Amino acid sequence: MASLTSPFVNDPIELRKNFSEDDLQLVISAVYKQVLGNIGLMESQRLTSAESLLRNGDISVRNFVRMVAQSELYQSKFFSSSSPYRFIELNCKHLLGRAPEDQAEISSHVQTYNGEGYVVEINSYIDSEEYNNNFGENTVPYPRSVSSQTGIKNIVFNRTVSLLGGRATSDNSGQAQLTSSIGSNISQKIKLASSGVNKGYANTSKKFCIVVSKSGKTPVNKLSNASYVVSYSSLSKNIQNIQKKGGTIVSISEV
Repeated sequence: MASLTSPFVNDPIELRKNFSEDDLQLVISAVYKQVLGNIGLMESQRLTSAESLLRNGDISVRNFVRMVAQSELYQSKFFSSSSPYRFIELNCKHLLGRAPEDQAEISSHVQTYNGEGYVVEINSYIDSEEYNNNFGENTVPYPRSVSSQTGIKNIVFNRTVSLLGGRATSDNSGQAQLTSSIGSNISQKIKLASSGVNKGYANTSKKFCIVVSKSGKTPVNKLSNASYVVSYSSLSKNIQNIQKKGGTIVSISEV
């Protein structure tokens, strides 16, 4: 696995006391790269007011991360134009340095932003004990579950590497990449991008069978009183509909 993970394993970047302007710019660049998913950031898109607050010591790196993640730019890139599952995948990747752990975590975040809004959803990562224990106030979040870590399930390794893609790739809005892996609680097949192009998870033409407890009712193609066949493109939406109607997903499998 060293060949897969080595491009992403770097020393954590921390803003220390008595930092220089070069130190500050290194931290700011690292935050933009991590939180904005390595997108090409134009000069006009920089959060100059937030940068000034960090330079003056008025905010910590944690709160600079918060301001970037709560910015209109982040919302437009990863919330407004993404499916709910993709939004949560990227929040976990950008703010906690890992992929989502399981279906329960995704469901909890869906409930948070549906019930309490965008700001509370973003804060739920940054104010978490997990964030505090790993990054504290002045360390930039980084991909941390590409190696073994206490408290992180081994299955998250494959999912995190899949989300990372290649060093030259950037995060795009759209379909979630880990829906079937997380929904069925199976390991994600690692598929890295090549030639600097993010090719995504190649499941777009596949069909999946969702097995739901009998309390789940949803208007999709019905095989039995608890099984449904859906396309990959509609998988995320159908999972959400099942959960909203009180159903419990037993398994998701390719057909």
